[in-house]
Amino acid sequence: QVQLVESGGGLVQAGGSLRLSCAASRTIFSIYAMGWYRQAPGKQRELVATVTSGGSTKYADSVKGRFTISRDNPKNTVYLQMNSLKPEDTAVYYCNAHMYTGVDYWGQGTQVTVSS
Repeated sequence: QVQLVESGGGLVQAGGSLRLSCAASRTIFSIYAMGWYRQAPGKQRELVATVTSGGSTKYADSVKGRFTISRDNPKNTVYLQMNSLKPEDTAVYYCNAHMYTGVDYWGQGTQVTVSS
């Protein structure tokens, strides 16, 4: 079992920045990949960014150049730095841990609202 706790969401004006944090209950060295997904009202959950234990990253096309995923291994924490935020970034953002076994764990989500 892996517990994930997100924080850092809030209300920000378009063009502003937020940093989301996801704290894992175990060392992220033991997790194959951690990532951020988001779900806007009436839409499917979509991948935003992922980072593997080896440091490889992937981003959704819609956030490339604006968002950066990073990890702090001693703190067992993954971050999502979000810059140049747009109203369409408004969603609940969920932290995900994908284990080497293929099992996925999810946080409860943090709301990000970008006003125009």
